[in-house]
Amino acid sequence: MKRHRPIILFVLLLAALPLLGLRCKPQVTAQPVKLTYWRVFDDPDSMQEIISAYRAIHPNVNIEYKKIRYEEYEKLFLEALAEDRGPDIFSIHNTWIGKYQPKILPLPKTVTLPFQSIQGTFKKEVITELKTMPTITPATIRKNYLDVVASDVIRKAKTEDNKIEEQVLGLPLSVDTLVLFYNKDILNAAGIATEPKDWTEFLRDVTKITKFDEQGNIAVAGASLGTSNNIPRFNDILSILMMQNGATMTDANGFATFHLVPPGSTDKTYRPGIEALRFYTDFASLNKEAYTWNASMPDALEAFTTGKTGFFFGYAYHIPTIKSRAPQLRWAIVPLPQADAERNRMNIANYWVETVSKKTKHTDEAWDFIQFAASAARVESYLNKTNKPTALRALVEKQQSIPELEAFAGQLLTAKSWYRGRDAGLMESAMADMVTGALAATEPGKLEQAVNLAIQRINQTIY
Repeated sequence: MKRHRPIILFVLLLAALPLLGLRCKPQVTAQPVKLTYWRVFDDPDSMQEIISAYRAIHPNVNIEYKKIRYEEYEKLFLEALAEDRGPDIFSIHNTWIGKYQPKILPLPKTVTLPFQSIQGTFKKEVITELKTMPTITPATIRKNYLDVVASDVIRKAKTEDNKIEEQVLGLPLSVDTLVLFYNKDILNAAGIATEPKDWTEFLRDVTKITKFDEQGNIAVAGASLGTSNNIPRFNDILSILMMQNGATMTDANGFATFHLVPPGSTDKTYRPGIEALRFYTDFASLNKEAYTWNASMPDALEAFTTGKTGFFFGYAYHIPTIKSRAPQLRWAIVPLPQADAERNRMNIANYWVETVSKKTKHTDEAWDFIQFAASAARVESYLNKTNKPTALRALVEKQQSIPELEAFAGQLLTAKSWYRGRDAGLMESAMADMVTGALAATEPGKLEQAVNLAIQRINQTIY
């Protein structure tokens, strides 16, 4: 029995090693990782708390945040990708997803990252271990995020083995919605006590506000509406008018169909998209009762901040500009007017999506950070600093109690978008030319020609 004693002692020693803070297997080394992150509009401070929290968990990951001017963003991004110096993580507008899809690395089903922990009873030691974790699924996105987010970021694609599956192409930190800004003093002077709830009330109020000088020029505009060249996001205003009026913006394949009678409609002569275009351009048509605006007017935001316009359609991101340009202006925000608030309340979304470049060398870290930043537990710090509406269902009710966000948040659950093609810029150009053509249409059939040409140009960008 004595001859087995050394073996028994060796076995007992092996069993005691973890208690002594020692490990027999080799440790994993967490290699330094640098992620470059490109965004527009938001200063680095808006993301600093989230980045610091992530680095506390993954100290080997350094995130370099770069804010780029919107006017230069796409050009610099494409140049950087071509020269293999592009960002690992970047932001794209929700209408750009189709355009940039070939350059996006979809969310993998799992990510593997090093985690550090302190182990050992007597001798404390920092241990690094690799952990593989499942990523957020399309089903979870549909459950936790706004409907518009799921419809935009989840796309079907063919896998390497020729199977069709859903892919997640990005996650947003916020979602903005179009609202109605109004000048309190102008509405008071016109005897308007309450804001318009529908478009009939809106038209009535615009006619009360609009004032002309002796030469027939517009002195005070009821609203900036009806043109394309001098109205920020005119395309969103026109699109939501069409959708609220019952137009089917696209078919099942993504092709634009807003010029057609909607499927299932009992009235085969009424085309709600074209009628919405007529309503929109009436506000810039000299011989119409609604006339209040034209192509020679200043930029709509400038007209509002200088007190020359009663109503302005805008987003939460317009608020800082209004405050800085017109600190004395008395203004307020109300929800977007509706065509049928009882049966078909509908709003339009405008937002940016965070995604990962196909050229990144750090797929797992990049996607893990996006999931971390967009989660309910972390994204509130970003929302609080930027004062933006949420993309998460769990935070909608909370934001509805914040006065400056109430109107935006109240529209999130009914917000939609429609364009899923490859060139949002060309789509907007086609829509702008359609508006110009409609304003110039004095002969029968000319308006329909302008619409059909826009449809043709837009559908050339779908695939």
